[in-house]
Amino acid sequence: MATFEDFMKLDIRVGEITEVEFFEKAKKPAYKLWVDFGNEIGIKKSSAQITECYKKDELIGKQVLGVVNFPPRQIADFMSEVLVLGVYSSQGVVLIKPEQPVKKGDRLG
Repeated sequence: MATFEDFMKLDIRVGEITEVEFFEKAKKPAYKLWVDFGNEIGIKKSSAQITECYKKDELIGKQVLGVVNFPPRQIADFMSEVLVLGVYSSQGVVLIKPEQPVKKGDRLG
């Protein structure tokens, strides 16, 4: 079982997607995302397998939750710096976002 202290080690923040590209070299269909987490953290990159549920154009400006304190991970020729959170559903991965607009960098807790 995970403890509350384990959960508190995760730094989960709100970011806004500012740029999206199709990730041609990924093994499974994915996008390259650039997510702005505000002044404290800045813009971080992420690879996200969300192509089944989202078109590139509709992602720009969308707020998402992401784990910002995992170590970077090399995926093909791209360094993914954050884990954008989503729910695995029958239609594909659905992003987790705040119910209302909030400030970039706000922390889940």
